[in-house]
Amino acid sequence: MAPTPSSPQSQTQSDLSRQLARVLKQRGWRFVGPTTVYSFLQAMGIINDHAEDCVVRAQVEQALDQWQRPADYR
Repeated sequence: MAPTPSSPQSQTQSDLSRQLARVLKQRGWRFVGPTTVYSFLQAMGIINDHAEDCVVRAQVEQALDQWQRPADYR
């Protein structure tokens, strides 16, 4: 799901952030665009744009692999 970075600090949007921003606006959200959504997805660990050789990238990937949806989620 996460893009592989060529220049980690240069990307501010992705296909996922553009799609999610569009859906949120259709549902009445305001002041939310693809850059804001991209930042949110980074903060949640969904988008991991650390450099390939960065130790944090491996840590984020490991955390994502171990994540499980709560059993009582609807």
